[in-house]
Amino acid sequence: MRSRDLWERYRAWLFDAPGLGIRLDVSRMGLPADLLRAMDEPVARALDAMEALEAGAVANPGENRRVGHYWLRAPELAPAPEIADAIRRTEAKVLHFSARVREGRVRPPGADRFERLLVIGIGGSALGPQFLADALGGPAGPMTPHFLDNTDPDGIDRALASLGGELVRTLAIVISKSGGTPETRNGMLETDAAYRRVGLDLARHAVAVTGEGSALDRLAAERGFLERFPMWDWVGGRTSATSAVGLLPSALLGIDARGILAGAAEMDGLTRSRQAAKNPAMLLALSWHHTGGGRGDRDMVVLPYKDRLALLGRYLQQLVMESLGKGADLDGREVRQGIAVYGNKGSTDQHAYVQQLREGVPNFFVTFVEVLRDREGESLEVEPGATSGDYLGGFLLGTRRALHEAGRPSLTLTLPDVSPRTVGALIALFERAVGFYASMVRVNAYDQPGVEAGKKAAAAVLDLQRRIHAALRARGPAGGTAEELAEAAGAPDEAETAFHLLERLAANPDRGVDRDPGASPFDAVYRLRS
Repeated sequence: MRSRDLWERYRAWLFDAPGLGIRLDVSRMGLPADLLRAMDEPVARALDAMEALEAGAVANPGENRRVGHYWLRAPELAPAPEIADAIRRTEAKVLHFSARVREGRVRPPGADRFERLLVIGIGGSALGPQFLADALGGPAGPMTPHFLDNTDPDGIDRALASLGGELVRTLAIVISKSGGTPETRNGMLETDAAYRRVGLDLARHAVAVTGEGSALDRLAAERGFLERFPMWDWVGGRTSATSAVGLLPSALLGIDARGILAGAAEMDGLTRSRQAAKNPAMLLALSWHHTGGGRGDRDMVVLPYKDRLALLGRYLQQLVMESLGKGADLDGREVRQGIAVYGNKGSTDQHAYVQQLREGVPNFFVTFVEVLRDREGESLEVEPGATSGDYLGGFLLGTRRALHEAGRPSLTLTLPDVSPRTVGALIALFERAVGFYASMVRVNAYDQPGVEAGKKAAAAVLDLQRRIHAALRARGPAGGTAEELAEAAGAPDEAETAFHLLERLAANPDRGVDRDPGASPFDAVYRLRS
């Protein structure tokens, strides 16, 4: 296609939001001219479903729940006054508490103020705060953020070590809706032990963000945590960034939480348009649907050309894949839906996988994210007439052109800057696009049966480990092979799992399991250390 034709196509398909300064270009996604007309019925269905969702209909039938993350930035839309009041009270409480911490009016015993923030969570309860902190925080903030987002013992040690011996000045936020999420519970217990080792009480350094009446809520009340903030069952973890989950850490870090909400609310307004061409979230959803044949046949490669947006790919990975990766549609019929998401930052990827993107398997589309503002203040000219930012922009436009020449589809989001308002708008844009796409392919975007299945399987593995321990005790000095111990544990079909469990136990001296090697790994004999 000639450059002039591309320009005309760009003009025809560009969505521009002057108020936000955000633009969406889908002109290089290969969309046919009659797409909007051809998709009129599924578009109308998706818009109707979204209107019903915002009005309070049960939008998560698998769990019989309403879905209300849009109410977080527009409480007046909530279907009941008590919900609207709870949202407003929580926002005010987040801002008030954060201000008191930053001002030193809420302080730790033994220090004049909190200077470090440790967020303990998993999934959306960690990714949302991490993304916001990385995008909008900075070294000049009132607190330094740290994150504990896994149950990896070495990772826990590294996270706690990163605090640099400053537990006395560290405020911990424990985030878990149920209060029973194993990764978060384990992180809290490990952190509690770390505080106790230096003579401190975690409760005097901690707040909880959790469901009212949850196990964590009860624990926080019993131990006297500094504060508790609610998580509601109508807000899923992956859409919780504009709840206390994301707003509390942001506000503590000195980030304008109200700006995040304002940007999200403004984007929400734009994405309620019933005209698909004037609805950026619908344009995104239609682009995904068209390029992937409505089956997710192409992966989404996220390339933000801005270091502050380096975590956008990880954030979208959970939002998109957990929402759309479903094995059954709303009628219970078997489907295989989803869009795989991966990515890193540009121009780093000029030297990584762009080679394959241009010349390898054409099973993807690229989401470029362009940020117009280079930095605060003046930029050095690294050569006459060109700054580092000019090079960054050149790499983006050059890669975009090179991919188009190779027949690789791409879309481009242009932001004026990375600010609370634009990041809030970005979050809202993708939340709505995911909801629209889910309606088009008729899946429930708001449940996660696969995640729950994984949790149940993990619980079964831990139960087997307990039975393996009992078998080791029963067999005494003789011990046994993995196969023998699985048999003794009443799980002869779980010999492979028993093997993995025993190998890990034997690799950790503190677990008290010795391993005598045999002729092959499967002949090894395990026994409890006497």
